[in-house]
Amino acid sequence: MEKAKILVVDDESRMRKLVSDFLHHEGYAVVEAEDGEKAVDIFFERGDIALIILDVMMPKMDGWQVCREIRRHSEVPIIMLTAKSDEKDELQGFELGVDEYISKPFSPKILMARVEAILRRAGATGDDSFEVGGIKIDKASHEVIIDGKPVDLSVKEFELLLYFMTNRGIALSREKILNNVWNYDYFGDARTIDTHVKKLRAKMGSKGDLIKTIWGIGYKFEA
Repeated sequence: MEKAKILVVDDESRMRKLVSDFLHHEGYAVVEAEDGEKAVDIFFERGDIALIILDVMMPKMDGWQVCREIRRHSEVPIIMLTAKSDEKDELQGFELGVDEYISKPFSPKILMARVEAILRRAGATGDDSFEVGGIKIDKASHEVIIDGKPVDLSVKEFELLLYFMTNRGIALSREKILNNVWNYDYFGDARTIDTHVKKLRAKMGSKGDLIKTIWGIGYKFEA
């Protein structure tokens, strides 16, 4: 399968090269932009960008402005890079629709893991079944086996667990979970997520602890 094309946006050439080199090493195609305006132009001109790695502090148009502009037209996954580690900045990123938020300095290996996880969610892998942390899930048969024993889940519980597992290690807001598991045409309260997570954890037994609560944001699956 051909690897995804990723747009790397940062005004520091050294940082762009670092990220691009690691992406190239993993087989991804990379397009670079040195400021926000160019990033927006490239994104809409090309039409084949699968993921954006976006710096916050840039000339002409900062990362927040770029994110707002792109989110008006697209749900392309966005990983935000920033030198700031303020919780308010992180929450702002998730409110704008950022998929992941990574503070500088960061481990390139961790960045690559986030890229892989986000692209799995977007359908980059065609595997019908996989196993994480002693939990085996089969998408075709809708079966879940935990530590060798089958677990009976409702349709939404299964879809919720699948979403968590394919996005393992990523903090997911309730709104993002609602939009991806219940779809955008669902008009219920986002707090319905809490109810389903509680039931799912109970059915998973000790493995339910793998679904972590991220206060002020939502949840994260960590195996």
